[in-house]
Amino acid sequence: MATILRLDTSARAARSITRHLADAFIDAWIAELPESRVTRRDLGRTPPPHVSEEWIAAAFTPQNERTSTMRDALAESDRMIDELAAADLVLVAAPLYNYGLPATLKAWVDQVVRVDRTFTFDLERGDFPIEPVLSGKAMVLLSSRGEFGFGPGGPREGWNHLNPHMRTIATRLLGVADSDFHEVASEFQEFRDERHAHSFKEAERQTRDLATSLAKRLGTAVVT
Repeated sequence: MATILRLDTSARAARSITRHLADAFIDAWIAELPESRVTRRDLGRTPPPHVSEEWIAAAFTPQNERTSTMRDALAESDRMIDELAAADLVLVAAPLYNYGLPATLKAWVDQVVRVDRTFTFDLERGDFPIEPVLSGKAMVLLSSRGEFGFGPGGPREGWNHLNPHMRTIATRLLGVADSDFHEVASEFQEFRDERHAHSFKEAERQTRDLATSLAKRLGTAVVT
């Protein structure tokens, strides 16, 4: 049985483009793999706590030496990491906020990137001491952008700091192969013209096609 972890990060509800795209992805996936399990964490409506000094002290204390207070400080992080570890695919629905990540998504990243849970750190590896603990996962990032032209050669090339950030986190720390990181985006949202309507429709089509193709490929690799 395949398992999807869906993360919604938009502050918007019914008007959210990324939530709509995530719904379209899930619908297309379930049509292909109806027995799949979907775990949903709505970060936009229930934001994760920010990392604190107490959290850091607990995370870097060996597990067998943690106090009950330290364990409490890491309890929500443990739950989120367990959800991540159980997922075959992580579906991230995230609008581009101020050219970067929604704060809710960054808070989730900081909660799940933890030494000896999702990565190990060993100086004997030289200048690249970090290795992910998890492996074999896929990530899909569905985004919406108020402006346009963030790709190579576009008028806003290099202004999009959401997608590169999430690709780096996914591939360096969360066990996602570079070829298993997928992106779809709707643009022109703030212009509210035919370009936005076209971009939104095309993003929805790409999202459904991607869900179907990934379900066919990943579904055969998951032991049922």
